[in-house]
Amino acid sequence: MTVSEMQQQVDGWISRFEEGYFSPQTMILRLAEELGELAREVNHRFGEKPKKPEEPEGSLAMELGDLLFVVVSFANALELDLNQVFASVMAKYEDRDALRWTPKNPSGGPPL
Repeated sequence: MTVSEMQQQVDGWISRFEEGYFSPQTMILRLAEELGELAREVNHRFGEKPKKPEEPEGSLAMELGDLLFVVVSFANALELDLNQVFASVMAKYEDRDALRWTPKNPSGGPPL
């Protein structure tokens, strides 16, 4: 599925409801909420705070999916094309951070 198709599918789902998209302020709160749920799962799985035995196992994939859904919803509400947004962000990283880290040698040996 392409990013454009994701945006269309989310829009199709949200458009079924009278309430439509949340306000930008609510979208930020939703992002924070979903990020917190992802952080909690990462902390339980990899951090120093394991879950209690009676707590159900969570899913990192589902938590990332929830975060993605909110990001796509937020972009749709602001009428942003995530393909264009991503292309711009990658161009920024390619330019700004090209020399920030040590490049890998394609042959697997030490960097050239």
